[in-house]
Amino acid sequence: MAVYVISDLHLATANAEKSMEVFGKRWTDYIEKLRSRWIHLITDSDTVIIPGDISWGLAMEHALDDLRWLDSLPGKKIIMKGNHDFWWSTLTKLNKFFEKNQIKTISVLNNNAFEVENYVIAGSRGWFTDKSMQNVEEDVDYDKIVNREAMRLRLSITQATNISAENNKEILVFLHFPPVWSDYVCSPILDVLKEFNIKRCYFGHVHGNYLHPMTFEYDNIEFHIISADFLDFIPKLL
Repeated sequence: MAVYVISDLHLATANAEKSMEVFGKRWTDYIEKLRSRWIHLITDSDTVIIPGDISWGLAMEHALDDLRWLDSLPGKKIIMKGNHDFWWSTLTKLNKFFEKNQIKTISVLNNNAFEVENYVIAGSRGWFTDKSMQNVEEDVDYDKIVNREAMRLRLSITQATNISAENNKEILVFLHFPPVWSDYVCSPILDVLKEFNIKRCYFGHVHGNYLHPMTFEYDNIEFHIISADFLDFIPKLL
């Protein structure tokens, strides 16, 4: 009954054109690598948290093969939205879609929280730590998006706090985007973490640059990089 985490699966089980293998040798045969290492490690009594970039699908129907593939793996999965999850929808629509397609092992973390073994799980997508890091073609309202994500994170941690008050379990926070990276700090997100005295935070999104420490501390918070390629496609035990 262990709890693991791994993000940025970038599944393309039915779309070879969206493979991640162009991003380096670690991504060679990455879907099979992930499958074999997952089933070697994870049991049906375990839980795996996946903080975003799950499927390249552009709509729920396009992501169905990837979601079924993930559902077929051992363990319960708690998924979150990443910047490439264009198929994502509301919590209600996702749950109905899962029910319709008999996807039974996947739950959605979205403005809510989950009690899992010795932890309470909270989080949100987050956003880029700095405007200059927005590698997007369209002009987006940075402040509006990051403040919305901070609000969603606060909602999630507030629910987690209510759960934790009953059992004193540690609250762990999961984000897709790093709230701290190199010289950049996403202050609205970091401020929420500090407000609730969060001690451990896990994030993905980052690829390559494997010389960067996988765990580091900032403002008395322990941060962990859990992108699939950083973990060599082995889910990380919490």
